[in-house]
Amino acid sequence: MTSWIPHVTVATVVEKDGKFLFVEEHTEGVMHTVFNQPAGHVEYGESIVQAAIRETMEETGHAVEVDSLLGIYTYTPPMFPDRTYFRFCFLAHVLEYFPEAELDTGIIGPTWMTLDELIESARARSPLVIKAVQDALSGQKYPLSLIYEHQNSPFISNLDA
Repeated sequence: MTSWIPHVTVATVVEKDGKFLFVEEHTEGVMHTVFNQPAGHVEYGESIVQAAIRETMEETGHAVEVDSLLGIYTYTPPMFPDRTYFRFCFLAHVLEYFPEAELDTGIIGPTWMTLDELIESARARSPLVIKAVQDALSGQKYPLSLIYEHQNSPFISNLDA
């Protein structure tokens, strides 16, 4: 029997002037670089909204404010059938850009593209990257109040959602 590993991740979809913020990055098991939304794992002691804000800054140098929940997505990569990613995807807007920010290891840098440019690149990290942009363009969004993170939890502090 295969051991199954769930991963809780976050991502932000940031749109500005008809283009979306992506991260060009190296990824495990892929020979070329790929494009992803700013995304990553939730760390101990942070809410999922805090994780989305942190990951966006660490991967792009953009400080953002989260506006709404875009959706909750699951994905099991074909090359890793023992992993399932539970991705909380948020809509956000840029507050400030720090071009000199040191980005996470493996990150080439941020780039702005339309959905068509992303599709033409054929380098979306997963089908979720395209699906999230399609959902954002369709107007899909949910209030952050849809998410309840218990305030008395010993590992959730300073909730901002």
